[in-house]
Amino acid sequence: MSNKVICIIDDDPIYQLLTKKIIAIAKTDYSTISFKNGREALDYFIDLPENLPCIILLDIEMPIMDGWDFLNEIEKRNMAQTTIYLVTSSISHEDKEKTKCFSKISGFFSKPLDVDKILQITKER
Repeated sequence: MSNKVICIIDDDPIYQLLTKKIIAIAKTDYSTISFKNGREALDYFIDLPENLPCIILLDIEMPIMDGWDFLNEIEKRNMAQTTIYLVTSSISHEDKEKTKCFSKISGFFSKPLDVDKILQITKER
């Protein structure tokens, strides 16, 4: 797998599809993979560490393993080359403040992302 991968971790299949379409419209050179919860993504990354994505777009509220639990697990692992952005429908001030506790979070965006935000994210990378 190319290291130019954006990973979408979100339990909403419609949001996943929409985000993949927006990434395609943005005409970046990134491919996409997606997972419906943090546990599914973490298991994949543990089993295939050579396939770590360049960028993760992470939802906070998901079943099985939410975004916060996923971040706690990621902090324990060597994923230096992966940049994580929280992309959530939460407008909670507490959630924005909590992001400061995680060194891996590079940004906090409200859903849905648009082409300009995708271009900003990929340009920063």
